[in-house]
Amino acid sequence: MTTARSLWGRIPLRWWRRASVLIQDAALAAALFFLAFIPTLSVIGAQIGDLPERRAGLVATALVLAQTAPLTLRRTRPAVCLGLIAAAFAAHQALGYATTFASLGLYAALYSAGAHLPRHRRTLPAAACVGYILLAVVLHRLGSPQTAVDYLAFSFALCGFWLLGHGVRVHRAREAEQRRLTAEAAIAAERARIARELHDVVTHHVTAMVIQSDAAQFLIPSAPEQAGQALSGISDAGRTALTELRSLLGVLEATGNHGPARTVTDRAPALGQLTDLVEQARRSGQPVRFTEQGPPATPPPDVRLVAYRVVQEALTNAMKHAPGHPTSITVHRQPERLVLTITTEGTGTSPTLSARLPGAGGGRGLIGLKERVRALHGDLQTATRPAGGFEVRATLPVQGRQD
Repeated sequence: MTTARSLWGRIPLRWWRRASVLIQDAALAAALFFLAFIPTLSVIGAQIGDLPERRAGLVATALVLAQTAPLTLRRTRPAVCLGLIAAAFAAHQALGYATTFASLGLYAALYSAGAHLPRHRRTLPAAACVGYILLAVVLHRLGSPQTAVDYLAFSFALCGFWLLGHGVRVHRAREAEQRRLTAEAAIAAERARIARELHDVVTHHVTAMVIQSDAAQFLIPSAPEQAGQALSGISDAGRTALTELRSLLGVLEATGNHGPARTVTDRAPALGQLTDLVEQARRSGQPVRFTEQGPPATPPPDVRLVAYRVVQEALTNAMKHAPGHPTSITVHRQPERLVLTITTEGTGTSPTLSARLPGAGGGRGLIGLKERVRALHGDLQTATRPAGGFEVRATLPVQGRQD
């Protein structure tokens, strides 16, 4: 029984929320009109002039209707609404009819003009001020006992409703602007993230393909079997790159749909896929030693993705700037963090690589990784080794990002 009553109570509320603004405002106008004929509410209303009361009749009823019916347009045509109601209110006061609840329509019209007027927000208040001054002059000539102070005090009340609506409009505009800026920032952040993903995917796989193709050119005459392996590695690298690029394109397509947006972390690689990177580097002629320490664990997708990209970028740099030198990868799983250490040996450090290290003014890949690690409240350190070569060390909290 309680559920049924609750359901019947929700149905009118849903219908009211879905109704057009004309229907909602028409209901307000109708309610104000009928309430104007309740005697106990006659003491509530807007009144200025205090002229001798005239007996109500057909004209008074028409003026009551004229002070309420235009509220139907209070949000769609606020200037027209205010003009009609203000004219009806002035005529009602000048003719000396008794105050009715319908006179509150003037306050509602002033509020609506301040809140919903799309343009002429300076012209309409100026015209309203001129109209009010003319009304005060007419009432004074008709014998109103009100003084200039009384008219001034009533004008403050009228201005108060206008300013209230104006304040609501400004607040709504600020909220809309804040939502727009937030949406733009989110789009920009996602674009930057996708750009970093594209950089990582293209740079790593294309580098591997170029190195293996160069090696295959020299191996074809003397070692056809090894050349075949190099060509096979090129094919595998191309397929992997296409798979990752299709995934990124799927993210872009989903972002443009009306459904829930996907992010680049939705298909984050597992840490187990690091072995694929290692095998690819080995097929490219880079000696790589891979070691895992600690109990098996499954960090959040954003942590797995950044960990994968750190190893990928380090291997790319090793293949480009220290080809043929041993590279060691250590993944150390701890209860609260994941530590990745990638060390490439060598007899010296490439000047190009030194310029790419974070803090040296270059290196889009490593600097981009440093930003991504910081976003997870982690730490990324890159440095050249005294004995030659370089090292990349990343520390990632297993709980991922904490905003």
